[in-house]
Amino acid sequence: MHYFIIAGEASGDLHGSQLISALRDNDPEARFTVIGGDKMAAASATTPVIHINDMAFMGFSEVLRNLRKIFGNLSLAKRAFDEARPDCLILIDYPSFNLKMARHAARSKTPVYYYISPKVWAWKTWRVKDIRRYVRRLFSILPFEPEFFSRYGCEVSYVGNPSVEEIDAMRATLPSRAEFIAANGLRDRQLIALLPGSRVGEIRCNLPVMDAVVKRFPQYRAVIAGAPGIGDEVYRRYSALPIVRESTYALLASSRAAIVTSGTATLETALLGVPQVAVYRSNGSKLAYNLMKRLLKVSYVTLPNLIASRTIIPEMLLHECTVDNVAERLAAILPDRPPRSEMLEGYEEMRRILGSSQAAVATAREITADLKKIGR
Repeated sequence: MHYFIIAGEASGDLHGSQLISALRDNDPEARFTVIGGDKMAAASATTPVIHINDMAFMGFSEVLRNLRKIFGNLSLAKRAFDEARPDCLILIDYPSFNLKMARHAARSKTPVYYYISPKVWAWKTWRVKDIRRYVRRLFSILPFEPEFFSRYGCEVSYVGNPSVEEIDAMRATLPSRAEFIAANGLRDRQLIALLPGSRVGEIRCNLPVMDAVVKRFPQYRAVIAGAPGIGDEVYRRYSALPIVRESTYALLASSRAAIVTSGTATLETALLGVPQVAVYRSNGSKLAYNLMKRLLKVSYVTLPNLIASRTIIPEMLLHECTVDNVAERLAAILPDRPPRSEMLEGYEEMRRILGSSQAAVATAREITADLKKIGR
């Protein structure tokens, strides 16, 4: 079988690489065309048609400034798909781009599968109509999603959450705190991990707040987790703190607490058992906050809170994402006191809800079986 797989962000690149490996196990003759990053390139032994470094744009203004590039990427992806003539199209999150590709593939009667469903339950619910129309099967990694998508007539399965298995597998290979500190030339102080995001726009908006917060805790050493494809000069515009690369999990596991830009990283931090404060700052206005609250269809933004259906970690969003507010929440979880232990108990509850299924393996098995059933 020939699989055309698209991911548009760093987390999707990791999940896509695991899915490619699982597809090879089910289909020894598998061939791949990919839009993704270095991990998908290595797993598929191909060069991406488009690299994720050329696809990650955050927010309305950044998208507007890069419209020509975005439309160029879409045209290039459609041409590559037509030339490849794959047996199926597999999409990984990134809905603005991927749903356009789903529509394009559907015109040629190519089956479309969606691994890591778009978060249309949060906002832009109207997109579910395109999903129902163009996507043959959805594979969900959040346990509350099947009930939502089923209400709209979508074929959906919960396959487990890949972050659970990724972190469980990685945990045994992580260095000790002392080894991590020595390897990165850090002083032997307790660490606070800063995860400002994987896009330039996220870093620009969130790192200045993080940097100002940790200056109030001089007894700790704050360290920035560098994102793939983002040069040191981007971080240096906003902070002089040390940066570590390709060691985010090791940094988190060695840290007393973390400040994390809302996204998949909040779930990964929770699975590693590190108390955290989640932040998300765009223009920071109260008007934007109120508008977001009206648009959102859910009570929470961060994944740990959504999965548990209650507040496990504090969410400091937009105009609430101030230095004073974030510092107050961080101060509450640094010492061994009830707020810290209650958060850790919440993490255990969240993990039980997620279960232990191997998401990529289950998805690959279902895709290959479905393709055989329809005679591809």
